[in-house]
Amino acid sequence: MSFRVYSTLSRKKEEFVTLEPGKVRMYVCGVTVYSKAHVGHAMFALVFDMIRRYLVYRGYQVRHVMNFTDVDDKIIMRANQMGMDPLALSEGYIHEFQKNLSDLNILPPTVAPRATQEIAQIVTMIKGLIDHGFAYAMDGDVYFRVKKDPEYGKLSGRKLDDMQAGARIIIDQRKEHPMDFALWKGARPGEPFWDSPWGNGRPGWHIECSAMNLHHLGEQIDIHGGGNDLIFPHHENEIAQTESFTGKPFARYWIHNGMLQLGGEKMSKSLGNLVTIEDFLSRHSADALRLMILNSGYRGPLTFTEEVIGQSERGLERMHSALRSELPGAKGAPSPAALDQQVQVTREGFGESMDDDFNSAGALAALFDLVREINQARADGATGAELKPAQDLLRELTGVLGLTMKEAITGDHTAKPFIDILVELRLELRKQKQYTLGDMVRERLTKLGVILEDSKGGTTWRWG
Repeated sequence: MSFRVYSTLSRKKEEFVTLEPGKVRMYVCGVTVYSKAHVGHAMFALVFDMIRRYLVYRGYQVRHVMNFTDVDDKIIMRANQMGMDPLALSEGYIHEFQKNLSDLNILPPTVAPRATQEIAQIVTMIKGLIDHGFAYAMDGDVYFRVKKDPEYGKLSGRKLDDMQAGARIIIDQRKEHPMDFALWKGARPGEPFWDSPWGNGRPGWHIECSAMNLHHLGEQIDIHGGGNDLIFPHHENEIAQTESFTGKPFARYWIHNGMLQLGGEKMSKSLGNLVTIEDFLSRHSADALRLMILNSGYRGPLTFTEEVIGQSERGLERMHSALRSELPGAKGAPSPAALDQQVQVTREGFGESMDDDFNSAGALAALFDLVREINQARADGATGAELKPAQDLLRELTGVLGLTMKEAITGDHTAKPFIDILVELRLELRKQKQYTLGDMVRERLTKLGVILEDSKGGTTWRWG
């Protein structure tokens, strides 16, 4: 099967062919930094981290750009409420978000530009759009002429005549058309501003991403990504202004992830129905969140509940169990060939799923088939040498998906020698047919959070 990805622009899966063989230029819209990041932000970051990791696994060299919107109406409003400088506020949240990404085992982007660091590129692009008649200045503001672009609306599938003003689009009677959007906003009292040919002001939301794309990736890119809430107006406007400026197709593939929902609604700061990344990681592992997202199609909505997280944690425990060493006294599995065969089947199944529009749920299903075979082989008495090829593949492919496979530290590990003694004591009691005392040891250990697992090869324990 060929490597195919779904593009929002064509509304179908297309064969993945890059502009330059072996290289991928990928731009992902980042966050507007005016408060703490929540797990909805983590979803987009985890999805594109998975995509990036798989592209690298497939042999591509990936240049990944993710921006920060560090000047914006919401940032200014929040800073005024807190009595802070807007740029100082946004810079603090940028550092906090970068730590969140690290805690979630998300690879840092190749470049992470800030809007305020790209003013020269933004001004140059706006001047070019004005010079070619695609934009006009008025009283210190600059607007893009949507009617000048005959393809406006092609990403979202909307027709200009039917459009209503969307998010962050302010109705202004001075505009030539209600859907004309701001490229530059004239300075207002108490706001940050920069010099420009049209007077002091700051960039509009949409132009910053186009300018950063041009600056760090060039006129054309392979992948443009972000949440599907950005399709209109943000990405629609990016296409319009970029292609009007360059005269070339902008991105080959537009990839959008679905939204994380809480209580049936999109998780967002404005709705106030959010769980911050910090709050989540104080109670759960980074792998639990990643597995929850990977186990769902990235393009669809995903409902966040403690039950779903619990399912992910149980799935992680099954994976961890497969990576444990052989049972004491293992003498070799009766048919290790079955496990060897599963290794090949799993590698092929993983690749086939991921090649089909990054189907991480299918890839995980292949991994859990391997987990089942490993655990069965261990229970049948497989040695460490016989388990190793399968365990190595499991570590390799979970790494491709970005799972750390670090077990949560849920017990006092200084107690290990004493637990080992109690497990040995229980085994001895069972040999002497003192089952009541043996069961009492097991029950007391269970209350302390120690889970015993009996099989043909002996007994192992783990923190539960």
